[in-house]
Amino acid sequence: MPDNVILIANGDLRLAANQKCWPAQARAEEAVMGAIRSLGRAVERGHACDAAKGHGFIDSQKRGMEVFRGIPPEAPLVVVEAVWQYSHHILHGLYSHRGPILTVANWSGEWPGLVGMLNLNASMTKAGVAYSSLWSADFTDEFFLSGLRRWLAGEPVVHDTSHVRPLSACKLPPRAEETGARLAAELRRNKAILGVFDEGCMGMYNAVIPDELLHPTGVFKERLSQSALYAEMLATGGDEARQVRAWLDRKGVQFATGSDPETELTDGQILEQCKMYIAALRIADDFGCATIGIQYQQGLKDLAPASDLAEGLLNNVDRPPVRARGNGRVLYENDALPHFNEVDECAGLDALVTNRIWKALGYPPETTLHDVRYGESYAVNGAEEFVWVFEISGAVPPEHFIGGYAGAVSERQPPMYFRLGGGSLKGISKPGEIVWSRVFVDRGVLKADIGRAKVVELPREETERRWRITTPQWPIMHAVTYGITRDQMMARHKSNHVQVAYAPDADAANLALATKAAMFREMGLDVSVCGSAHGL
Repeated sequence: MPDNVILIANGDLRLAANQKCWPAQARAEEAVMGAIRSLGRAVERGHACDAAKGHGFIDSQKRGMEVFRGIPPEAPLVVVEAVWQYSHHILHGLYSHRGPILTVANWSGEWPGLVGMLNLNASMTKAGVAYSSLWSADFTDEFFLSGLRRWLAGEPVVHDTSHVRPLSACKLPPRAEETGARLAAELRRNKAILGVFDEGCMGMYNAVIPDELLHPTGVFKERLSQSALYAEMLATGGDEARQVRAWLDRKGVQFATGSDPETELTDGQILEQCKMYIAALRIADDFGCATIGIQYQQGLKDLAPASDLAEGLLNNVDRPPVRARGNGRVLYENDALPHFNEVDECAGLDALVTNRIWKALGYPPETTLHDVRYGESYAVNGAEEFVWVFEISGAVPPEHFIGGYAGAVSERQPPMYFRLGGGSLKGISKPGEIVWSRVFVDRGVLKADIGRAKVVELPREETERRWRITTPQWPIMHAVTYGITRDQMMARHKSNHVQVAYAPDADAANLALATKAAMFREMGLDVSVCGSAHGL
């Protein structure tokens, strides 16, 4: 085996994002290489920086293949991530790499490497690629150095996952067993359609469920096109869009508008987003979709403003009414149309199941995914807790916010991601009890992890600080996972995304968790319960 460690950096597809994020990546790489050298090993970059582009990332699958042709197949390989990255840029090379693989992220919410690493890890888990993983704030702490030392010695880095129990080790309440089994049987018998507006967003291989794994659950994909969504937007009248905007104004949503479309949110961008909301509902109804996902980040980004405002509205039961063409029927009346951000099909299946269980139990069914973005310890009611920052660009329903619609603000999406603008649906998630979950694919098996958490309200200045060090335009949730440490969550979680839904109280949340676990099991998923016992 070659002695030199090879380091690579995978990045975004978008040039502006790679250029803006490069300084943070360069600092992280320098620190990781310094740590490797301090342990007596030589390390070199597997690809040069591109002076013309102004960054040193692998920025396409084509470039990734060029890089891997020059990397010795047996070399120890470190993938350092301080940014969001497109996993498919390098997944091909990781498939066939025979040397040990280590993924490393900086513990920072800035761009963020944590999210990128979790996505890459989940993609490799789905692909059956062996890897080790580490994370650190400055790459000098003993947790990181001891793990790095083991990996350099040829040992895999094994983390504590004692918080994970198979569902077979748990005893579910009879009501949960009955409700879960009934809903799963109904889904298999009646079937449901998961509408996907262009599969495979941002290289998220982990977010695509193979048809042969999805179909036994009773769910089938309708592969839709973003071009059809855009065409339906063009066919939507301005008066209808203005009615949606007026409805939101009456509800108290604050739109932080300006006049410069290059850097500010404009009224014109908002009306285009309202048209997208209308168009999505009409297409979903035409095809009979029970849940939909809009890819957006590629394709439509050069044609239309961001989809995020539309996504959050779709996930809310109380939302602007939209009527079908012709007969004037209100679409999905008195119900949410669950939307899965970034066409993450694992989140889509989860959202569909959540919607049906929560309605069966009589709970508000609003649900969303979030990025597992960042976290720090904080004194909550006098006790030190690790408080996660769950944060996502879109899909969060106003029902989750303190103050509902009146607590929501729409701010322009960052230009480096969204050239044509569009507003987010930003708010602070209300305190309460939640169930979190993640559906994922592991070597040809459809699995689900499920657990409990509480959402806490932090002082406004702390919330603002956390927004500043992540993405201040996006909705935020302050979550404390029950019975799971920071490192256990990072070690086990097989996605950059986590699904969340509120329950009225702790007992109700425990019942919802048990019912969801039962339904997943009856659908054929391999279910694990994570964290504290939750009454099971």
